[in-house]
Amino acid sequence: MTSNNNAFTQDLPLHGVRIIDLTQVMMGPVCTQMLADYGADVIKVERIGAGDLSRSTFEPVAGADNPIFCSLNRNKRSLELDLRDAGQMAALKQLIADADVVVSNFRAGVMDRMGIGYEACRSLNPRIIYAVGTGFGETGPYAHKGGQDVLAQAMSGVMARRADESLPITVYPTALADYSAGMHMVQGILLALLHRERTGEGQKVNVSLYNSMLAIQMQEAAMIMMADSEVNWAAMPLSGVFDTQDGALVLVGAFKPNPLRDICAALQIDDLSIDPRFCNLNEQFRHKDELQRIFRERFASNTRDFWLERLEEQDLLCAPVRDLREALVDPQTLHNRLIIEGEGEGQPVRFIGSPIELSRAPVGLRRAPPRLGQHTNEILNQLRGTVAPEVA
Repeated sequence: MTSNNNAFTQDLPLHGVRIIDLTQVMMGPVCTQMLADYGADVIKVERIGAGDLSRSTFEPVAGADNPIFCSLNRNKRSLELDLRDAGQMAALKQLIADADVVVSNFRAGVMDRMGIGYEACRSLNPRIIYAVGTGFGETGPYAHKGGQDVLAQAMSGVMARRADESLPITVYPTALADYSAGMHMVQGILLALLHRERTGEGQKVNVSLYNSMLAIQMQEAAMIMMADSEVNWAAMPLSGVFDTQDGALVLVGAFKPNPLRDICAALQIDDLSIDPRFCNLNEQFRHKDELQRIFRERFASNTRDFWLERLEEQDLLCAPVRDLREALVDPQTLHNRLIIEGEGEGQPVRFIGSPIELSRAPVGLRRAPPRLGQHTNEILNQLRGTVAPEVA
């Protein structure tokens, strides 16, 4: 997917929706970026001289903009304000009065202390949709605890889940909680917009990293609460990651009448499913170490492509284990047009686009990730009515 500065936002589903974005780092920005991708006018409010924390998360690789920031903030406008200044706070409130959505991801209570909590914003604009993202929720025993992706992984039980109890507990290296909560916030905002379309009523949308991490464990949680039983999809006896002579592959032995028989056929060994040690799932769990040792020894005897071909012949679920650099240039990635390329503010930009494909509303790079305060004058002039509102 390439830059499309000439895309008509009026053809996009969220054209005409104005969002005041008071978020930073990832959970909030990934939400507002998706809304911006589909046509919303997202005004990103940033601190004077510093901006979003993600602008300085890592040293920029090239140019003035950090790639971390760029990955989360395309198609937005940047408004630099000092909210301790009464005049600039008044400007923000005027923007809120004419907006559709306000989004924030501060700790509980911060927006209220600033004078722009839900009740204050609703008094300015009764139709406002007020979306809040927190670490643990706005109320409750952890409401004022600092929220962060890794903490949510740890406290929700996600971090403790691993394929084998003998393995050390580690941090999941991708921002699982931030992305999940950001997407839940997108869903909440869209639902609230639909509700307002029918009723004329605005409302509050509340999501948290903690709730999102619990929600993605819905199957495992139901097993515990309804059957007092644990389920661990990574610990199934016919699944796993196996080293070959030139790389690793993953095998999922499931969704077949007798997957072990088919695995053995692919591995060109005797059918272990007739062996009393492995004749049913319970026995396979009991003898998992022995069974997987047989798999490991066999996979190690040849190359990854050799074994993938034979597993595919048996219609078994399998794939090569790749790193991100490999995945980014994979033919399927290119075919799916998931990479957005274009010109930023003085430098080329390349990042992952939207994973949602609408046949009538393709995502493009209408606006490069903004420089800090790049649109401040433009937005304030529109606010004062000195120029016509932007429509493209």
